[in-house]
Amino acid sequence: MTTRTDAPTRREQILKEAARLFAERGFHGVGVDEIGAAVGISGPGLYRHFPGKDAMLAELLVGISERLLAGGRLRVSEDAAGEDGSPQALLDALIAGHIDFALDDRPLITLHDRELDRLRDADRKRVRQLQRQYVEVWVEVVRDLYPELPEHEARAAVHAVFGLLNSTPHLGRPGAQPDRADTAALLHRLARGAFEAAAVRA
Repeated sequence: MTTRTDAPTRREQILKEAARLFAERGFHGVGVDEIGAAVGISGPGLYRHFPGKDAMLAELLVGISERLLAGGRLRVSEDAAGEDGSPQALLDALIAGHIDFALDDRPLITLHDRELDRLRDADRKRVRQLQRQYVEVWVEVVRDLYPELPEHEARAAVHAVFGLLNSTPHLGRPGAQPDRADTAALLHRLARGAFEAAAVRA
């Protein structure tokens, strides 16, 4: 996958700071003026980019669900088209992509857990729909690698691995955490181990 190197737009800066503040203090604990101050503009200036906090929250949660699904599909297609399109390589690519999200976008994990129910019904349904599609990308790869695993068990294993990888907000403050590469490698081993354990038949 290509990595974006250009500077974030003002809209992206606003969303990043909104996610951080919402995760730290809760959606209702943060005012528009505070989000504006975090990016160096007046609170009313935010309304040129978003109609309000509700719109920011919706874009954050729908947006990350869209990016995860698109990224998962892209990783699978890129690896499948490469020299090693084996199910193992595809699963490793999916795990690596989700670990990048789990380590780099921790506020969004907290935000999803705490604030999803605050979305409008249409936005919440959209998030759930995207998440189901993302799960199915994983289930297909897992079943290719472990054909002995029944579909419902593969799906349960995928959800369990998501829970494991999405535990990163509980790792502590960044300064007190292990090296990022070490943490990523540990999470990858744990995820692969979980799938291998699930595939062991009694």
